[in-house]
Amino acid sequence: MRRYGAAAAVSLALAVTVLGAGPVSAQGSDRLAIVGGYLIDGTEAPPVRDAVVLVEGERISHVGRVSDTEIPSGYRVVDAEGYTVMPGLSDSHVHLLLIGHGVYGEYFPRYHYEQNRMREFMEISAPQLLMAGVTSARDLAALTEDAVWIRDEIDAGRIVGPRLLVTGNFLQKTTPPGQAFVRTLVDGPEDAARKTRELIDTGVDMIKVIQLARMTREERMAIAEEAHAAGRQIVVHASTLEEVRAAAEMGARSIEHVGAGRKPLREAESIKLMADHGIFYSPTSIVSRIYDITTAYPERLDERQLSRDLPPDVFEDVRESIRWPGRLGYFEGAKDANRTHAAKIRQAYDGGVRLVIGTDSGTPMNFHWESTWQEMDLFVSYGIPPMKVISMATRHFADLVGMSDDLGTIEPGKLADIIVVDGNPLRHMSALDQRNVLYVFKGGVQYKPALASASN
Repeated sequence: MRRYGAAAAVSLALAVTVLGAGPVSAQGSDRLAIVGGYLIDGTEAPPVRDAVVLVEGERISHVGRVSDTEIPSGYRVVDAEGYTVMPGLSDSHVHLLLIGHGVYGEYFPRYHYEQNRMREFMEISAPQLLMAGVTSARDLAALTEDAVWIRDEIDAGRIVGPRLLVTGNFLQKTTPPGQAFVRTLVDGPEDAARKTRELIDTGVDMIKVIQLARMTREERMAIAEEAHAAGRQIVVHASTLEEVRAAAEMGARSIEHVGAGRKPLREAESIKLMADHGIFYSPTSIVSRIYDITTAYPERLDERQLSRDLPPDVFEDVRESIRWPGRLGYFEGAKDANRTHAAKIRQAYDGGVRLVIGTDSGTPMNFHWESTWQEMDLFVSYGIPPMKVISMATRHFADLVGMSDDLGTIEPGKLADIIVVDGNPLRHMSALDQRNVLYVFKGGVQYKPALASASN
């Protein structure tokens, strides 16, 4: 074991951690030293070997090397030698109320309308994300009071999960059967403005709008006016050029999903509009590419975590619902459209659009504990350099949500959202598979692995 000097050696001898299952609560000391790792700090600077990151309370106080850093006494030392230290990941598009079930027409009637279990499932999904190294996320669809509840419970420390920004219900013109509880319909500009204000009054962080082409311009702009007046960002679905134009006019902060169906590329004007208006792009490629991944490796559906995390009755139902992926109507259009993802995402990247990592996690076969690194891996396979992809999952998210002073990089003054992984994601994104995520710190608190006791 590497020697760090007398003070560090004493602290290291006293530090007792247990590499094992994720905790049901978090423990930690006020002062922490993560020592000896290979640091990818999120700024795209060259990685630092034999790095030291000091944490006081919830924030990073110092970043340096073993050779030039004296670790003060009283710090709990985490030995990161042989591992990679990097910012916690951020997922720009998750759905905590979803757990991978394959048939929405069965899932929502059974578990929302009949059994009222959405909050139960959100409490399962939230720690799945955090234990996979996702320390921040945007939840972009849930019953509004449930979305605000889970965010606030996590902030209060009563539920383990990533720090969340939530939209609650989203605004649109029509709704699929069985899903009205997470969708708010607008009818005219006055109605659109009123319902936007009602959402804002509940405490949501963002306003989500879909079906832009079905709304009148007056309805869209009424939503935008209320959202901007209250300091809320606007998140949209925008597949067509018409919808991208509308999103730009509304001042949308992000556009979700690959879009444009089977077209080989987006219209050049769409890319220019996103780049010129500073609209972030969250393609969520994995949400349909998971069909290809599962077809190539169906054994992934036998992942034991599914049975460990879900109540037995729910596990059996979820597993049965995805037993035959080729029969799922959810993926009918994806089977052909998946072929165009690489070109469209590279088109946006090469066109100067700021990409972020979003996964739509919770959708059919798209499990929270693996979706984020899988999306990152897809981006690398599309020809985007790994360091750039890491930025999309860290620094770009912080810029997207207006928290770049607090999140996204490992620098003094930032919140100590840090993960330690076994492997090098610059070589293989699978280093970010939850099995390789050894330590998770959020705001300086250690969530993974659980400490043996609060005194250690």
